[in-house]
Amino acid sequence: MDALQLLATTLGLGFASGLRLYSTVLALGLALRFHWITLPASMKGLDVLAHPAVLIAAGVAFLVEFVSDKIPWVDSLWDALHTIIRPVGAALLAFAAFGQMDPLARALLTIACGSVALSAHAAKTATRLAVNHSPEPFSNLALSLAGDFAVPFLLWVVSAHPFLAVVLVAAFLVVFLWLARKIWGVLRRGAGWLSRRFSSAAPETAE
Repeated sequence: MDALQLLATTLGLGFASGLRLYSTVLALGLALRFHWITLPASMKGLDVLAHPAVLIAAGVAFLVEFVSDKIPWVDSLWDALHTIIRPVGAALLAFAAFGQMDPLARALLTIACGSVALSAHAAKTATRLAVNHSPEPFSNLALSLAGDFAVPFLLWVVSAHPFLAVVLVAAFLVVFLWLARKIWGVLRRGAGWLSRRFSSAAPETAE
């Protein structure tokens, strides 16, 4: 695998997993299962994603996430629950993908993939928290559908146009770093909003 494809795979897997981990696993698994893509020998560790058990588990998780992501505030709670899951899942994908590489390079790429996933997850979570305060439901739905289509599109770009994938994800990272303080502020306030919203919705316990 050349350096450009390696970088595109690392950034692409991280970004896609940060947005939709289960969709990423399902899309890769189906693509491998039906031979829509062919992995280089150095990435054969990802062949496990094509196993029927993995496809079924990813499919069920994808359906739950698909529905949850369309419901205001439930989507934010779902994102909060996946703050660890998405970056760790992305790191595990990278660890499997680069299993034939030098251990040091494998470790660095795994960390990079997980870090990109955490950045994408934080940006997505902050955006949806902000949009959930809008009284109309259409912007939330539009963002959710955009995320659904973004994952297969990005995986295709990584495979067919690695340079474009690197440019797109690099541009996102630059914007993310520029807005990092604002994103962190939204996330911090959002944690309070979620806590108040769901605690008030919980039934009061009898004295």
